[in-house]
Amino acid sequence: MTPYEQVLAALPAEIVVSDKDIIDGYTTDFRKKYRGESPALLRPRSTEEVALIVKLCDQHKVPLIPVGGNTGYCGGATPDESGQQLLISLQRMNKIREVDADNLSITVDAGCILSEIHQAAEQVNLMFPLSLGSQQSCQIGGNISTNAGGVSAVRYGITRDLVLGLEVVLPDGQILSNLSPLRKDNRGYALHQLLIGAEGSLGIVTGASLRLFLPPVNRVTAFLAISGINDLMPLLAKAQQYTGEAVTSFEYISDASLDLLFAGKPELRRPVQTSSKHFVLIEAATSSPVLAMDQAIEAFFEDGMSEEMILDGVIATSEQQRQDFWNLREHIPEGEVLNGGSVKHDVSVRISDMARFIEIGSELVDRYGQGARLSVYGHVGDGNVHFNVLAPEGVKAAAFLEEVSAEVSPCIYDLVAKFDGSFSAEYGLGQDKLSLDQSYGDPVKRRLMGRIKNVLDPKAVMNPGKVVGNQICDPS
Repeated sequence: MTPYEQVLAALPAEIVVSDKDIIDGYTTDFRKKYRGESPALLRPRSTEEVALIVKLCDQHKVPLIPVGGNTGYCGGATPDESGQQLLISLQRMNKIREVDADNLSITVDAGCILSEIHQAAEQVNLMFPLSLGSQQSCQIGGNISTNAGGVSAVRYGITRDLVLGLEVVLPDGQILSNLSPLRKDNRGYALHQLLIGAEGSLGIVTGASLRLFLPPVNRVTAFLAISGINDLMPLLAKAQQYTGEAVTSFEYISDASLDLLFAGKPELRRPVQTSSKHFVLIEAATSSPVLAMDQAIEAFFEDGMSEEMILDGVIATSEQQRQDFWNLREHIPEGEVLNGGSVKHDVSVRISDMARFIEIGSELVDRYGQGARLSVYGHVGDGNVHFNVLAPEGVKAAAFLEEVSAEVSPCIYDLVAKFDGSFSAEYGLGQDKLSLDQSYGDPVKRRLMGRIKNVLDPKAVMNPGKVVGNQICDPS
Protein backbone atom coordinates (compact mmCIF):
# COMPACT_ATOMS: atom_id res chain seq x y z
CA MET A 1 0.00 0.00 0.00
CA THR A 2 1.04 3.57 -0.60
CA PRO A 3 1.63 5.77 2.46
CA TYR A 4 -1.70 7.58 2.05
CA GLU A 5 -3.51 4.24 1.66
CA GLN A 6 -2.02 3.12 4.96
CA VAL A 7 -3.35 6.29 6.60
CA LEU A 8 -6.83 5.80 5.11
CA ALA A 9 -6.92 2.14 6.16
CA ALA A 10 -6.29 3.11 9.79
CA LEU A 11 -9.08 5.71 9.93
CA PRO A 12 -12.80 5.21 10.67
CA ALA A 13 -14.54 4.70 7.33
CA GLU A 14 -17.21 7.27 8.30
CA ILE A 15 -14.78 10.17 8.03
CA VAL A 16 -13.20 9.24 4.68
CA VAL A 17 -14.77 10.62 1.49
CA SER A 18 -13.50 9.15 -1.76
CA ASP A 19 -16.25 10.47 -4.07
CA LYS A 20 -14.35 12.32 -6.79
CA ASP A 21 -17.16 14.78 -7.43
CA ILE A 22 -17.02 15.93 -3.80
CA ILE A 23 -13.21 15.97 -3.72
CA ASP A 24 -13.06 18.03 -6.92
CA GLY A 25 -14.87 20.84 -5.10
CA TYR A 26 -11.69 21.34 -3.06
CA THR A 27 -8.92 20.75 -5.60
CA THR A 28 -9.35 24.02 -7.48
CA ASP A 29 -8.86 27.33 -5.71
CA PHE A 30 -11.48 30.10 -5.60
CA ARG A 31 -9.87 32.08 -8.44
CA LYS A 32 -9.37 28.92 -10.51
CA LYS A 33 -5.68 29.70 -10.75
CA TYR A 34 -4.42 26.52 -9.05
CA ARG A 35 -5.58 22.96 -9.62
CA GLY A 36 -4.47 19.79 -7.86
CA GLU A 37 -5.44 16.20 -7.12
CA SER A 38 -6.24 14.30 -3.94
CA PRO A 39 -7.27 10.70 -3.29
CA ALA A 40 -9.55 11.51 -0.32
CA LEU A 41 -11.23 14.17 1.74
CA LEU A 42 -11.20 13.57 5.49
CA ARG A 43 -14.10 14.97 7.54
CA PRO A 44 -13.38 14.40 11.24
CA ARG A 45 -16.12 14.85 13.86
CA SER A 46 -13.95 15.85 16.82
CA THR A 47 -10.61 17.27 17.84
CA GLU A 48 -9.53 13.75 18.82
CA GLU A 49 -10.23 12.50 15.29
CA VAL A 50 -8.22 15.40 13.87
CA ALA A 51 -5.37 14.41 16.19
CA LEU A 52 -5.58 10.81 14.97
CA ILE A 53 -5.45 11.92 11.34
CA VAL A 54 -2.47 14.20 11.92
CA LYS A 55 -0.61 11.60 13.93
CA LEU A 56 -1.04 9.00 11.18
CA CYS A 57 0.01 11.46 8.48
CA ASP A 58 3.09 12.36 10.49
CA GLN A 59 3.90 8.68 11.02
CA HIS A 60 3.59 7.83 7.30
CA LYS A 61 4.89 11.20 6.00
CA VAL A 62 1.69 11.93 4.13
CA PRO A 63 1.06 15.62 3.35
CA LEU A 64 -2.18 17.01 4.78
CA ILE A 65 -3.96 20.03 3.31
CA PRO A 66 -6.54 21.80 5.54
CA VAL A 67 -9.50 23.20 3.57
CA GLY A 68 -12.23 25.57 4.73
CA GLY A 69 -14.84 27.40 2.69
CA ASN A 70 -12.49 27.60 -0.34
CA THR A 71 -12.81 31.39 -0.48
CA GLY A 72 -9.09 32.22 -0.34
CA TYR A 73 -7.28 34.18 -3.05
CA CYS A 74 -3.75 32.74 -2.80
CA GLY A 75 -4.13 29.00 -3.34
CA GLY A 76 -3.37 28.33 0.31
CA ALA A 77 -5.81 25.41 0.58
CA THR A 78 -5.22 23.74 -2.78
CA PRO A 79 -3.32 20.41 -3.04
CA ASP A 80 -0.56 19.88 -5.58
CA GLU A 81 -0.89 17.72 -8.71
CA SER A 82 0.81 14.63 -7.26
CA GLY A 83 -2.41 13.00 -6.08
CA GLN A 84 -0.58 12.01 -2.88
CA GLN A 85 -1.84 14.74 -0.56
CA LEU A 86 -4.89 14.22 1.64
CA LEU A 87 -7.48 16.93 2.27
CA ILE A 88 -9.00 17.58 5.68
CA SER A 89 -12.17 19.60 6.21
CA LEU A 90 -13.58 20.56 9.61
CA GLN A 91 -17.07 21.25 8.24
CA ARG A 92 -18.58 18.64 10.57
CA MET A 93 -16.99 20.37 13.56
CA ASN A 94 -19.35 23.32 13.58
CA LYS A 95 -20.68 23.62 17.14
CA ILE A 96 -20.91 26.74 19.26
CA ARG A 97 -19.18 25.44 22.38
CA GLU A 98 -19.92 28.30 24.76
CA VAL A 99 -21.25 31.84 24.79
CA ASP A 100 -20.22 33.80 27.87
CA ALA A 101 -22.15 37.05 27.55
CA ASP A 102 -20.79 38.53 30.77
CA ASN A 103 -17.24 37.83 29.63
CA LEU A 104 -17.99 39.12 26.12
CA SER A 105 -16.62 35.92 24.59
CA ILE A 106 -17.69 32.99 22.45
CA THR A 107 -15.93 29.63 22.03
CA VAL A 108 -16.54 27.76 18.77
CA ASP A 109 -15.44 24.85 16.64
CA ALA A 110 -13.14 25.87 13.79
CA GLY A 111 -15.63 24.60 11.21
CA CYS A 112 -18.27 27.16 12.16
CA ILE A 113 -19.40 29.37 9.29
CA LEU A 114 -18.66 33.02 10.08
CA SER A 115 -22.29 34.11 9.65
CA GLU A 116 -23.38 31.44 12.16
CA ILE A 117 -21.06 32.98 14.74
CA HIS A 118 -22.70 36.33 14.03
CA GLN A 119 -26.10 34.75 14.67
CA ALA A 120 -24.99 33.07 17.91
CA ALA A 121 -23.69 36.40 19.21
CA GLU A 122 -26.90 38.19 18.21
CA GLN A 123 -28.96 35.71 20.24
CA VAL A 124 -27.42 37.13 23.42
CA ASN A 125 -27.56 40.70 22.11
CA LEU A 126 -23.85 40.86 21.33
CA MET A 127 -21.78 41.13 18.15
CA PHE A 128 -18.77 39.46 16.56
CA PRO A 129 -17.37 42.22 14.33
CA LEU A 130 -15.39 40.30 11.71
CA SER A 131 -17.31 40.97 8.49
CA LEU A 132 -16.36 39.64 5.04
CA GLY A 133 -18.05 39.35 1.69
CA SER A 134 -17.72 35.56 1.96
CA GLN A 135 -19.17 35.29 5.48
CA GLN A 136 -22.00 32.98 4.38
CA SER A 137 -19.48 30.29 3.38
CA CYS A 138 -16.06 30.96 4.95
CA GLN A 139 -15.16 29.09 8.14
CA ILE A 140 -13.69 30.71 11.23
CA GLY A 141 -10.75 28.28 11.15
CA GLY A 142 -9.85 29.61 7.71
CA ASN A 143 -10.34 33.20 8.85
CA ILE A 144 -7.91 32.56 11.70
CA SER A 145 -5.42 30.68 9.54
CA THR A 146 -5.28 33.55 7.03
CA ASN A 147 -5.67 36.35 9.60
CA ALA A 148 -8.61 37.77 7.65
CA GLY A 149 -9.21 41.53 7.64
CA GLY A 150 -12.67 42.69 6.64
CA VAL A 151 -14.57 45.95 6.50
CA SER A 152 -14.63 46.76 10.23
CA ALA A 153 -10.91 46.63 10.94
CA VAL A 154 -10.59 50.37 11.40
CA ARG A 155 -12.60 50.06 14.62
CA TYR A 156 -12.23 46.46 15.80
CA GLY A 157 -8.99 45.28 14.22
CA ILE A 158 -8.34 42.18 12.12
CA THR A 159 -8.79 38.54 13.12
CA ARG A 160 -5.61 38.52 15.21
CA ASP A 161 -7.13 41.24 17.41
CA LEU A 162 -10.33 39.24 17.95
CA VAL A 163 -8.85 35.90 19.05
CA LEU A 164 -8.48 35.23 22.78
CA GLY A 165 -7.35 31.62 22.61
CA LEU A 166 -7.05 28.60 20.31
CA GLU A 167 -7.21 24.84 20.37
CA VAL A 168 -4.74 23.42 17.86
CA VAL A 169 -3.64 19.98 16.73
CA LEU A 170 0.13 20.20 16.26
CA PRO A 171 2.00 18.39 13.44
CA ASP A 172 2.88 15.43 15.70
CA GLY A 173 -0.75 14.96 16.74
CA GLN A 174 -0.53 16.61 20.15
CA ILE A 175 -3.43 18.86 21.13
CA LEU A 176 -2.49 22.34 22.32
CA SER A 177 -5.49 23.53 24.33
CA ASN A 178 -5.22 27.25 24.93
CA LEU A 179 -8.90 28.20 24.74
CA SER A 180 -9.12 30.23 27.92
CA PRO A 181 -10.95 33.48 27.02
CA LEU A 182 -8.88 35.66 29.34
CA ARG A 183 -7.94 39.21 28.41
CA LYS A 184 -4.82 39.10 30.56
CA ASP A 185 -2.73 35.95 30.55
CA ASN A 186 1.04 36.26 30.84
CA ARG A 187 1.94 32.60 31.36
CA GLY A 188 4.83 32.61 28.92
CA TYR A 189 4.71 32.75 25.12
CA ALA A 190 1.39 33.61 23.44
CA LEU A 191 1.61 30.48 21.30
CA HIS A 192 -1.84 30.89 19.80
CA GLN A 193 -0.65 34.06 18.07
CA LEU A 194 1.92 31.99 16.18
CA LEU A 195 -0.87 29.94 14.59
CA ILE A 196 -2.88 32.95 13.43
CA GLY A 197 -1.94 33.62 9.81
CA ALA A 198 0.09 30.39 9.56
CA GLU A 199 -2.32 28.96 6.94
CA GLY A 200 -2.26 25.48 8.45
CA SER A 201 1.50 25.13 8.03
CA LEU A 202 2.15 24.75 11.79
CA GLY A 203 -0.96 22.85 12.85
CA ILE A 204 -4.71 22.67 12.45
CA VAL A 205 -6.91 25.06 14.41
CA THR A 206 -9.85 23.06 15.81
CA GLY A 207 -11.40 25.57 18.20
CA ALA A 208 -11.26 29.26 19.07
CA SER A 209 -12.28 31.66 21.81
CA LEU A 210 -13.26 35.01 20.32
CA ARG A 211 -14.02 38.50 21.56
CA LEU A 212 -17.59 39.79 21.44
CA PHE A 213 -18.77 43.38 21.59
CA LEU A 214 -21.91 45.29 22.41
CA PRO A 215 -23.93 45.68 19.21
CA PRO A 216 -24.56 49.07 17.64
CA VAL A 217 -27.94 50.55 18.47
CA ASN A 218 -27.21 53.77 16.65
CA ARG A 219 -25.51 53.43 13.26
CA VAL A 220 -25.09 55.95 10.45
CA THR A 221 -23.91 55.17 6.92
CA ALA A 222 -23.05 57.70 4.23
CA PHE A 223 -21.85 57.59 0.63
CA LEU A 224 -19.72 60.64 -0.26
CA ALA A 225 -18.25 62.17 -3.39
CA ILE A 226 -14.98 63.84 -2.38
CA SER A 227 -12.91 66.51 -4.10
CA GLY A 228 -9.61 64.72 -4.40
CA ILE A 229 -7.56 61.79 -3.27
CA ASN A 230 -5.56 64.01 -0.91
CA ASP A 231 -8.73 64.71 1.08
CA LEU A 232 -9.06 61.04 1.98
CA MET A 233 -7.12 60.91 5.24
CA PRO A 234 -8.05 64.40 6.50
CA LEU A 235 -11.68 63.34 6.13
CA LEU A 236 -11.07 60.16 8.10
CA ALA A 237 -9.47 62.23 10.87
CA LYS A 238 -12.45 64.60 10.88
CA ALA A 239 -14.89 61.70 11.00
CA GLN A 240 -13.07 60.12 13.93
CA GLN A 241 -13.06 63.43 15.78
CA TYR A 242 -16.75 64.20 15.24
CA THR A 243 -17.90 60.67 16.12
CA GLY A 244 -15.57 60.15 19.08
CA GLU A 245 -13.59 57.50 17.16
CA ALA A 246 -16.76 55.53 16.43
CA VAL A 247 -15.98 55.04 12.72
CA THR A 248 -16.27 51.31 11.98
CA SER A 249 -15.66 51.41 8.22
CA PHE A 250 -14.01 53.90 5.89
CA GLU A 251 -14.01 52.49 2.37
CA TYR A 252 -12.55 54.16 -0.70
CA ILE A 253 -14.06 53.48 -4.13
CA SER A 254 -12.67 55.03 -7.29
CA ASP A 255 -15.03 56.24 -9.99
CA ALA A 256 -13.29 53.82 -12.38
CA SER A 257 -14.28 50.90 -10.14
CA LEU A 258 -17.90 52.05 -10.13
CA ASP A 259 -17.88 52.46 -13.92
CA LEU A 260 -16.71 48.86 -14.33
CA LEU A 261 -19.47 47.64 -12.03
CA PHE A 262 -22.22 49.63 -13.73
CA ALA A 263 -21.01 48.50 -17.16
CA GLY A 264 -21.45 44.89 -16.12
CA LYS A 265 -24.58 45.40 -14.01
CA PRO A 266 -26.52 48.32 -15.51
CA GLU A 267 -29.45 47.75 -13.16
CA LEU A 268 -27.40 49.27 -10.33
CA ARG A 269 -27.55 53.01 -9.62
CA ARG A 270 -25.11 55.62 -8.33
CA PRO A 271 -25.99 56.88 -4.84
CA VAL A 272 -24.48 60.29 -5.69
CA GLN A 273 -24.99 61.97 -9.06
CA THR A 274 -22.30 64.61 -8.62
CA SER A 275 -19.32 63.89 -10.83
CA SER A 276 -16.14 62.89 -9.00
CA LYS A 277 -13.21 60.52 -9.41
CA HIS A 278 -13.25 59.56 -5.74
CA PHE A 279 -15.92 58.25 -3.37
CA VAL A 280 -16.03 57.18 0.26
CA LEU A 281 -18.40 54.81 2.03
CA ILE A 282 -18.29 55.64 5.73
CA GLU A 283 -20.07 53.99 8.62
CA ALA A 284 -20.03 54.97 12.29
CA ALA A 285 -21.80 53.20 15.13
CA THR A 286 -22.24 53.28 18.88
CA SER A 287 -23.76 50.93 21.42
CA SER A 288 -25.01 53.93 23.40
CA PRO A 289 -28.75 54.69 23.15
CA VAL A 290 -28.18 58.35 24.05
CA LEU A 291 -25.25 59.43 21.85
CA ALA A 292 -26.54 61.17 18.71
CA MET A 293 -24.44 59.57 15.97
CA ASP A 294 -26.64 61.05 13.24
CA GLN A 295 -25.90 64.55 14.50
CA ALA A 296 -22.18 63.76 14.62
CA ILE A 297 -22.14 62.58 11.00
CA GLU A 298 -24.20 65.57 9.87
CA ALA A 299 -21.74 67.93 11.57
CA PHE A 300 -18.84 66.08 9.91
CA PHE A 301 -20.65 66.31 6.58
CA GLU A 302 -21.22 70.06 6.93
CA ASP A 303 -17.60 70.67 7.95
CA GLY A 304 -16.32 68.66 5.01
CA MET A 305 -18.61 70.56 2.64
CA SER A 306 -17.56 73.94 4.02
CA GLU A 307 -13.90 73.11 3.43
CA GLU A 308 -14.76 71.79 -0.06
CA MET A 309 -13.44 68.33 0.75
CA ILE A 310 -16.89 66.78 0.28
CA LEU A 311 -18.64 67.61 -3.01
CA ASP A 312 -21.86 65.77 -2.30
CA GLY A 313 -23.19 62.87 -0.31
CA VAL A 314 -26.13 60.83 0.85
CA ILE A 315 -26.79 59.62 4.38
CA ALA A 316 -28.77 56.37 4.44
CA THR A 317 -32.29 56.88 5.78
CA SER A 318 -33.21 53.18 5.87
CA GLU A 319 -31.61 49.79 6.31
CA GLN A 320 -32.37 49.03 2.66
CA GLN A 321 -30.52 52.13 1.52
CA ARG A 322 -27.60 51.19 3.76
CA GLN A 323 -27.54 47.72 2.20
CA ASP A 324 -27.63 49.28 -1.27
CA PHE A 325 -24.49 51.28 -0.45
CA TRP A 326 -22.70 48.18 0.82
CA ASN A 327 -23.83 46.07 -2.14
CA LEU A 328 -22.00 48.47 -4.44
CA ARG A 329 -18.81 48.14 -2.43
CA GLU A 330 -19.01 44.36 -2.12
CA HIS A 331 -19.69 43.84 -5.83
CA ILE A 332 -16.71 45.84 -7.08
CA PRO A 333 -14.69 42.60 -7.61
CA GLU A 334 -17.59 41.21 -9.67
CA GLY A 335 -17.40 44.32 -11.86
CA GLU A 336 -13.78 43.45 -12.61
CA VAL A 337 -14.69 39.86 -13.50
CA LEU A 338 -17.44 41.09 -15.83
CA ASN A 339 -14.86 43.22 -17.63
CA GLY A 340 -12.34 40.48 -18.32
CA GLY A 341 -10.77 40.07 -14.88
CA SER A 342 -7.83 41.85 -13.32
CA VAL A 343 -4.32 41.50 -12.02
CA LYS A 344 -4.81 42.01 -8.29
CA HIS A 345 -2.50 43.84 -5.94
CA ASP A 346 -3.66 43.49 -2.32
CA VAL A 347 -1.31 45.93 -0.64
CA SER A 348 -1.05 48.13 2.43
CA VAL A 349 0.85 51.28 3.30
CA ARG A 350 0.69 53.69 6.21
CA ILE A 351 -2.62 55.51 6.40
CA SER A 352 -0.68 58.75 6.15
CA ASP A 353 0.84 57.58 2.82
CA MET A 354 -2.34 56.19 1.28
CA ALA A 355 -3.32 59.15 -0.94
CA ARG A 356 0.23 59.63 -2.22
CA PHE A 357 0.59 55.93 -2.98
CA ILE A 358 -2.65 55.84 -5.00
CA GLU A 359 -1.63 59.01 -6.84
CA ILE A 360 1.87 57.81 -7.78
CA GLY A 361 0.65 54.27 -8.51
CA SER A 362 -2.03 55.55 -10.86
CA GLU A 363 0.53 57.65 -12.74
CA LEU A 364 2.78 54.60 -12.95
CA VAL A 365 0.06 52.47 -14.55
CA ASP A 366 -0.85 55.30 -16.93
CA ARG A 367 2.80 55.47 -17.99
CA TYR A 368 3.54 51.76 -18.40
CA GLY A 369 0.14 50.13 -18.70
CA GLN A 370 -0.44 50.62 -22.45
CA GLY A 371 -4.00 51.77 -21.97
CA ALA A 372 -4.70 49.51 -18.98
CA ARG A 373 -7.67 50.35 -16.77
CA LEU A 374 -7.35 50.73 -13.03
CA SER A 375 -9.77 49.61 -10.34
CA VAL A 376 -8.75 51.06 -6.99
CA TYR A 377 -10.75 50.49 -3.84
CA GLY A 378 -10.39 49.11 -0.34
CA HIS A 379 -10.40 49.47 3.42
CA VAL A 380 -8.25 52.58 3.37
CA GLY A 381 -9.21 53.33 6.97
CA ASP A 382 -6.71 50.62 7.94
CA GLY A 383 -4.18 51.26 5.17
CA ASN A 384 -5.31 48.45 2.84
CA VAL A 385 -6.03 49.16 -0.82
CA HIS A 386 -6.83 46.86 -3.73
CA PHE A 387 -4.89 48.26 -6.65
CA ASN A 388 -6.09 46.18 -9.58
CA VAL A 389 -5.23 46.45 -13.28
CA LEU A 390 -7.56 45.49 -16.15
CA ALA A 391 -7.08 45.23 -19.91
CA PRO A 392 -8.33 48.07 -22.13
CA GLU A 393 -11.74 47.64 -23.72
CA GLY A 394 -11.60 45.58 -26.91
CA VAL A 395 -8.29 43.93 -26.02
CA LYS A 396 -7.98 40.21 -25.29
CA ALA A 397 -7.72 40.16 -21.52
CA ALA A 398 -5.71 36.98 -20.90
CA ALA A 399 -2.62 37.92 -22.91
CA PHE A 400 -2.72 41.55 -21.80
CA LEU A 401 -3.02 40.69 -18.11
CA GLU A 402 -0.14 38.23 -18.39
CA GLU A 403 1.98 41.09 -19.73
CA VAL A 404 0.78 43.35 -16.90
CA SER A 405 1.84 40.72 -14.35
CA ALA A 406 5.29 40.54 -15.90
CA GLU A 407 5.90 44.23 -16.66
CA VAL A 408 3.68 46.44 -14.49
CA SER A 409 3.17 44.47 -11.27
CA PRO A 410 6.87 44.59 -10.31
CA CYS A 411 6.74 48.39 -10.62
CA ILE A 412 3.71 48.50 -8.31
CA TYR A 413 5.37 46.24 -5.75
CA ASP A 414 8.57 48.30 -5.99
CA LEU A 415 6.47 51.34 -5.14
CA VAL A 416 4.89 49.53 -2.17
CA ALA A 417 8.39 48.68 -0.94
CA LYS A 418 9.49 52.33 -1.26
CA PHE A 419 6.58 53.26 0.99
CA ASP A 420 7.68 50.54 3.44
CA GLY A 421 4.35 48.80 2.87
CA SER A 422 3.24 45.19 2.49
CA PHE A 423 2.68 43.23 -0.71
CA SER A 424 0.10 41.11 1.14
CA ALA A 425 -2.37 43.07 3.23
CA GLU A 426 -5.12 40.57 3.98
CA TYR A 427 -4.97 37.47 1.78
CA GLY A 428 -1.89 35.76 3.18
CA LEU A 429 0.92 34.15 1.18
CA GLY A 430 -0.43 30.73 0.25
CA GLN A 431 1.48 29.54 -2.79
CA ASP A 432 0.60 32.55 -4.91
CA LYS A 433 2.84 35.09 -3.15
CA LEU A 434 5.90 33.01 -2.33
CA SER A 435 7.90 34.66 -5.13
CA LEU A 436 6.90 38.09 -3.84
CA ASP A 437 8.13 37.12 -0.41
CA GLN A 438 11.46 36.14 -1.94
CA SER A 439 11.71 39.52 -3.66
CA TYR A 440 10.27 41.85 -1.04
CA GLY A 441 10.08 39.96 2.24
CA ASP A 442 12.57 40.18 5.08
CA PRO A 443 15.15 37.37 4.63
CA VAL A 444 15.77 37.19 8.38
CA LYS A 445 12.05 36.73 9.01
CA ARG A 446 11.85 34.16 6.22
CA ARG A 447 14.71 32.11 7.70
CA LEU A 448 13.17 32.32 11.17
CA MET A 449 9.81 31.14 9.81
CA GLY A 450 11.60 28.23 8.15
CA ARG A 451 13.26 27.28 11.42
CA ILE A 452 9.97 27.39 13.31
CA LYS A 453 8.40 25.22 10.61
CA ASN A 454 11.32 22.82 10.86
CA VAL A 455 10.98 22.47 14.64
CA LEU A 456 7.22 21.99 14.70
CA ASP A 457 6.84 20.05 11.44
CA PRO A 458 10.19 18.42 10.58
CA LYS A 459 8.56 15.98 8.14
CA ALA A 460 6.83 18.80 6.23
CA VAL A 461 3.43 17.18 6.57
CA MET A 462 1.33 20.28 7.27
CA ASN A 463 0.20 22.12 4.12
CA PRO A 464 3.57 21.86 2.35
CA GLY A 465 4.44 24.40 -0.31
CA LYS A 466 2.54 27.21 1.40
CA VAL A 467 3.74 30.26 3.40
CA VAL A 468 7.37 29.08 3.65
CA GLY A 469 7.44 27.05 0.44
CA ASN A 470 8.85 23.53 0.30
CA GLN A 471 12.17 24.26 1.92
CA ILE A 472 12.85 22.91 5.37
CA CYS A 473 15.40 25.12 7.02
CA ASP A 474 18.65 23.73 8.42
CA PRO A 475 18.14 24.16 12.19
CA SER A 476 21.82 25.03 12.59
